Amino acid sequence: MAHQRTATTSESGEYDQRSLLYTPPIKYPPSPTYEPGKKPSKAPNDLSDLVRQIDIHTVAVDVVYQRFSTSPTIGLESSAVGHLTKSFGKNVISAPTTQYWKKALNYVFGGFNFLMWIAFIATLLSYKPFGEPDPAIFNLGVAILLLLVIAISATFYAVVDFHASRIMKTVNNLIAEEATVIRNGERQTISATDIVVGDVVELTIGNRIPADMRIVEASLDLRFDRSLLTGESDLIPGSITFTSRNAMETRNLALTSTYVAQGSCTGIVFATGDRTIMGHIVAMSGETQFKLTTVQREVWFFTKIISGVALLFFCIAMILWAVWLKKRFPGFETASGAIATSIGCITAFVPQGLPLCVALSLTIISRRMAARRVLVKNLASIETLGCMSILCSDKTGTLTEGNMSVRKIALSNTEYLLDADDASKRSFPTQWSLSLKTSPPLSQLALVSRLCNGAKFEGQAERVPVSQRTIKGDPTDTAILRFGEESLQKSLSMDEGTEMVRTLSRTYKKTFEIPFNSRNKWMMSIVQESTPSGFTGTWMLIKGAPDILFPSVSFILNSKSAAVPFNAYRPRFSRLQHQWGSEGQRVIAVCKRPLNNVKLPEDENELAEVLFNEVRDLTLVGLLGIHDPPRENMKETVKIIRNAGVRVFMVTGDFSLTAVAIAKQVGIITQNPYDTAVDLPRSGRIGVMPEAITRRTASDMKPSEDDPIRALVLTGDDLEELEATDWDNILTKYTEIVFARTNPDQKKLIVDETKKRGDNIVAVTGDGVNDAPALKASDIGIAMGSGSDVAKEAASIILLNDDFSSIPVAIELGRLVFDNLKKVILFLMPAGTYAEFIPVFANVFLGMQLALSSYLQVCFSITNDVIMSISLMYEQPEFNLMHRRPRNARTERLTDWRFFIQIYLFIGLMMWPCAMGMWFLYMSEQGLRFRDVILVYNKWEDGYRGFTIDQLNHFVAVGQCIYYITLVFLQYGGLLSIRNRRVSTLNSNPFWGPRRNFMVPIGMAGTALIGVANLYGLGLQRLFGTTHIPGKFWCIPFAFAGAILIMDETRKLIVRVYPKVSADSNTVAIFLQLKLNSPSLSSRRWLGNVIPNEG
Repeated sequence: MAHQRTATTSESGEYDQRSLLYTPPIKYPPSPTYEPGKKPSKAPNDLSDLVRQIDIHTVAVDVVYQRFSTSPTIGLESSAVGHLTKSFGKNVISAPTTQYWKKALNYVFGGFNFLMWIAFIATLLSYKPFGEPDPAIFNLGVAILLLLVIAISATFYAVVDFHASRIMKTVNNLIAEEATVIRNGERQTISATDIVVGDVVELTIGNRIPADMRIVEASLDLRFDRSLLTGESDLIPGSITFTSRNAMETRNLALTSTYVAQGSCTGIVFATGDRTIMGHIVAMSGETQFKLTTVQREVWFFTKIISGVALLFFCIAMILWAVWLKKRFPGFETASGAIATSIGCITAFVPQGLPLCVALSLTIISRRMAARRVLVKNLASIETLGCMSILCSDKTGTLTEGNMSVRKIALSNTEYLLDADDASKRSFPTQWSLSLKTSPPLSQLALVSRLCNGAKFEGQAERVPVSQRTIKGDPTDTAILRFGEESLQKSLSMDEGTEMVRTLSRTYKKTFEIPFNSRNKWMMSIVQESTPSGFTGTWMLIKGAPDILFPSVSFILNSKSAAVPFNAYRPRFSRLQHQWGSEGQRVIAVCKRPLNNVKLPEDENELAEVLFNEVRDLTLVGLLGIHDPPRENMKETVKIIRNAGVRVFMVTGDFSLTAVAIAKQVGIITQNPYDTAVDLPRSGRIGVMPEAITRRTASDMKPSEDDPIRALVLTGDDLEELEATDWDNILTKYTEIVFARTNPDQKKLIVDETKKRGDNIVAVTGDGVNDAPALKASDIGIAMGSGSDVAKEAASIILLNDDFSSIPVAIELGRLVFDNLKKVILFLMPAGTYAEFIPVFANVFLGMQLALSSYLQVCFSITNDVIMSISLMYEQPEFNLMHRRPRNARTERLTDWRFFIQIYLFIGLMMWPCAMGMWFLYMSEQGLRFRDVILVYNKWEDGYRGFTIDQLNHFVAVGQCIYYITLVFLQYGGLLSIRNRRVSTLNSNPFWGPRRNFMVPIGMAGTALIGVANLYGLGLQRLFGTTHIPGKFWCIPFAFAGAILIMDETRKLIVRVYPKVSADSNTVAIFLQLKLNSPSLSSRRWLGNVIPNEG
């Protein structure tokens, strides 16, 4: 571990490692004692009380080791670990207690259920007392049915919620965090949940702090991100030094759920799980508040509108009865009957299946994503994925495999090309030594690579071949360490290599280190070289980006290991950097400098400042070319994303030529040549918006589809010079962009500037600490499962299998949620708020008998609507879903004017006349013409048109059943036509083929059986007055359903022939658009687009 000078354990800190019990805490007045790992005797009233009880940060380091019966080299023994685990449990913070009674109330009264409760109460009142002295059992039956509907709906909500929580819990278990601890004298990687009090834990950049710890070793640049704990975004320095009695402010504590943003450290755990500061905060914070997703908010808004309209019409119907019908037509409607009829306003308008489908859809999509090992941390991300318009992707470990290896070496006068997989094929000079001063340049290159390195081998397996040994560290250091070790072992025998490793540790002592960071672009190690004869010197070893280090290089090692002036070699090495970078390789310069004549201060801060100033007069040892191949099928994946209308930008810290080479390999850049900062149009320093940018593209902030594709490559330095209008120009002119040599702040700047312009929804992919700020700032953060803890915490989506090809699948599923919900509304509304409401309207305003009884209305709304709409949620994506432009979340809603015309002037206008026409047809066959059933009011009584009241009531009952069964079959036609917005039903039937949906025929069969049960069930006939209907009224509705299907097939055909016509347009809107856009149709276009290619 890289660390600064730390206090060492004194003799008083030695203890019996076999002891199972640790020493009681030593009191240091006046600070109150907080016994580590145990709850305070008295629960603190607030966080301040808790923090004041902690004193572990005020004691010396050796006392800390003694207090917890551990040591820096041995750690805890297994027996002690077992005892502590049994005593204190797992290192897990308990989830806030769920108030299940609140959830139950939401299930029972949420969604449209509160309207169902109103309908239930009103129907119950219509039975008694308003139905007395002769209450109708029919009303009681409807009330019971409504109560059953509420119970079923609440149960469904609960089941969906339960399954959703199980899915999220299962997938969360797949990203269990790990920690590196010292136990039994060995470094081990364990689950973070198995950490116990007294564990010695090693932390590196990007790690999440798994428990509250006292820092006992720390690198100079140690910084913590405590934003999750404190809400502050500024990084907090860390050290071994006690700086404040306040445990939240002192620098020598690392607290749970914070992150190592820079540097590395070692700490001793003093509290785990619920006993940590974060554990107490969670316990005091109570239950987590649930936030609605975007679609859920839209549906809730839609629900409130529909509910308001339903209640309005219910009130209007009751007021009309009270002030007009009751007085003008006495006997037409009793109070009980008026209430029962007005209830139809509520049940007709309520699309009961909609909230259920919203909950179910997000669960279905979550399950599909989980199957692809994509963790969605919040459901809102699913919807946002469908709106993604820009994807900013990191390069290393995201677009590339992250499996790096040294492929090329350049010395002063020699170059080596290394075999990728077989170290035995590498040839090295026979002359070899372990001296930084006298060994040949290749020996020194291997030595510096081995010594100036932030990675380390795990375990004590020196005799295991290097290619099989596990290395912990970032990919670049891992590749360089493996190269250095292999080089040494290749030049010596395996036994000599083992002895060499031990010799290295005796010969070179690392006294100080500045780890690599994205701002400096280099890493430095200070080592003291010693031989058996004594001290030989202090060396600065430094490796990093050539373009950063070359200005500080004055010498180079020649073939005789002599330092000669670098100027004569500079052009060659600059050319090599550009050549290797153009091949997609990461180029690392390895340098050294003797510090024997430099006075190094003891103070760490002063030492760091001195060393920064001493980065000059470096001696170049050699160049390393590191190969990191693109992921498999990456080019095809990028192509799919771009075809979906999403621009893919590369944002990386790598050299620009390396970034461009990889960008070309994966298809992010397809144009050659590409523009750079000097090609941007400028007027002085202020960018000028090109005239070609129209108002539309300025709003969208994307290039026009008619403009040629252009590519741009910018560096981090270029970004510092950009004005606001330059960003406008960049985002409206260029489709392909690479941002190279960027640091974390610049990555975040790119995201912020992109989000500001137009209606862009920006996604960011990354895996490292450097990507975390951009991930957090984006609309959708996507982290790799193997990435740092910081990146995974900042992201909203995690690709557990590191499979970049899961991103287009996630985009498609995000779009599918919105698509299917639109289909559900389009399916529910025509028959619900239209065809079901017309009978109520006709009864109240036109004096007709009720064409659809309240029972059949409720039954249709709850069974047919819900069952059939749920089947739509299992629809597959339409063939062109990934060829559409991303949805604009601000302007494209679930419903718009075209949508309502489609509902009320297209499908709805066919449904209710067909159903009402069937009712009039039956009445006419019984001798009651249109004028005999309209404006009748209270004339419908015994003797009307020569019929007894029993005959008239029978006619009404049969007519109501005909109306009901007609709606059932009309829904079949509506469902089949709504399944696809463009593709013909003949090419996408639900029964077989790639677009089959078995839920559709199951739903059809289920609703048909319910219809038969309603008409022929003897119990239902007696209770609700239903009856059988003549055979031909079973057949005619099929023709009407076919007519709906044919009409919509005509609309689809026109949409396919005229691609610019919106698929959501209805027939009226289509012909309006045709009149404006196209004068005629050619037979060739008609024939060429009748049957589309689904791809």
